[in-house]
Amino acid sequence: MNYVLLQSALLAYPAIDPVIVSVGPLDIRWYGAAYVAGILLGWLYARALVRNRRLWGSRPAPLARSDLDDFIVWAAIGIVLGGRVGYILFYDLAPVLAHPIRAIEIWRGGMSFHGGLAGVTIAMVLFARSRGIGVWRLADIISACAPIGLFFGRIANFINGELWGRETDVPWAMIFPGAGPLPRHPSHLRSRS
Repeated sequence: MNYVLLQSALLAYPAIDPVIVSVGPLDIRWYGAAYVAGILLGWLYARALVRNRRLWGSRPAPLARSDLDDFIVWAAIGIVLGGRVGYILFYDLAPVLAHPIRAIEIWRGGMSFHGGLAGVTIAMVLFARSRGIGVWRLADIISACAPIGLFFGRIANFINGELWGRETDVPWAMIFPGAGPLPRHPSHLRSRS
């Protein structure tokens, strides 16, 4: 790769402050706002799916809106708890074992997609069984909403300057803070097909 010639063609990495606003010692971050937006918008979309009679034909929707309203709490707990536990197990186990209090120090960051996926899957199975709802029917609705949360999560990863792609010489490459001096693919901003 010819990085000398490429430097002038790189897209500039935007300097977006990961903190939206600070209120005293509390920082409201884009990353947390992305979780809230993804969960709430996913919930609203799921409600629209349940209301749409054309989707279900002569069969009833897989769950009532009141069930869906209750499930949002289960989903949020599954996503956040699973994401945090997954991060600790896969990326931060030694420091947490050395200092267990670190497990709850969420201001240090640390969520993993695969942990969140596992957490929400467990929440779906437990919720469906507790309400007598078919697990796969609930999964149909929730999986249709998942891209909303993934979209907001990847934008937040981009704002945080994390999860960059491979070194590359494509004209849309960026030099990410903390990723070294070489241009990298902004992998969060492309679809995975």
